[in-house]
Amino acid sequence: MRAEREYQNLKFPMGARAYASTMPSYFTTFASLSLPAEIVFVRIVRLHSAGDLRLHEEDPPVAGPGETLVRVTDVGICGSDLHWFEEGGIGDAQLTRPLVLGHEIGGVAHDGPLAGTPVAVDPAIPCGLCRQCRAGHRNLCPSIRFAGHGAQDGGLREIMAWPTELLHPLPTALGPTVGAVLEPLGVAIHALDLAHLRTAASVAVIGCGPIGLLVVEVALASGATSVLAVEPLPHRRAAARERGADVVLSPHEVTQRLHTLEVDVAVEAAGNDTAVEQAMALVRPGGRVVLAGIPNEDRTSFPASLARRKGLTIALVRRMKDDVYDRGIRLVESGRVDATSLVTSSFRLEEAATAFDLAARRTGLKVLIRL
Repeated sequence: MRAEREYQNLKFPMGARAYASTMPSYFTTFASLSLPAEIVFVRIVRLHSAGDLRLHEEDPPVAGPGETLVRVTDVGICGSDLHWFEEGGIGDAQLTRPLVLGHEIGGVAHDGPLAGTPVAVDPAIPCGLCRQCRAGHRNLCPSIRFAGHGAQDGGLREIMAWPTELLHPLPTALGPTVGAVLEPLGVAIHALDLAHLRTAASVAVIGCGPIGLLVVEVALASGATSVLAVEPLPHRRAAARERGADVVLSPHEVTQRLHTLEVDVAVEAAGNDTAVEQAMALVRPGGRVVLAGIPNEDRTSFPASLARRKGLTIALVRRMKDDVYDRGIRLVESGRVDATSLVTSSFRLEEAATAFDLAARRTGLKVLIRL
């Protein structure tokens, strides 16, 4: 076995080249993604400490029983990835070894029954045996392994071995870039499942990053007749309006107009207490509030009297169920959700540090790393 070789510390200036956000025609280039007969090494980016990403050459993975080798082509940077990058952890999970980040993954299966097929990689590996898994709640499995989290390496590597049953074949016309965006789309679908959204309901989305914007689209595709989008950043408010939100406000504007606003369901996707409180203030008595944001300090607070007097039902999003990929594919294929337009910047693997710095500044929407 060849020793791992770290050959580059990824500290690039912000002027490093980024690719245009226009989606390439992946479905015409799958043949070029085939792997050589003998792979000498693979390039991998690992997080060594907060802000310290390094490019390595490592031995190629070997597919175990029930696994497939995947040639990774697209990895999205998520808010939870930014927690790892900026803080060296997320919640009560902290960095204990150099970790490969990335759980929004699209690629092409290299071998096995799906060889040559573009796939979306489900990042969650449940045990399949516990009470939660057997009851259909695999997202709540206490033994779950998740790509780019804790001891489980994620997608920022040229090739990965992954359980075949967790690879979702994509229609050829969609390609693996969509595969990377299907993961946040799945979170948006699951959030609205928890909201028990009814036909002709009104919805508020507090926080319009990529997941919040996808919630806007999925809510409208699911029968909501009115969507209020709340977001402090002007470019994200504009994106919410483009995706069909009929009322788009800043948090300050919501505070000023609170007495005139009321919705059936609110989805909070900002990860801060102000957003949680605004979600609760906007929902009618007896309504539902879904918390999808991840707070920096691993604690969420809100006025108890506000929630209690309204008799609110509060649900928290824990990743997603196993049916959301097929549903997400149908939404994208039918044109009801525009997944790829979320991608506003893309970078090469060796530009990962620049990509994370840009994503942390939140000047765009979804930042993608293309391998």
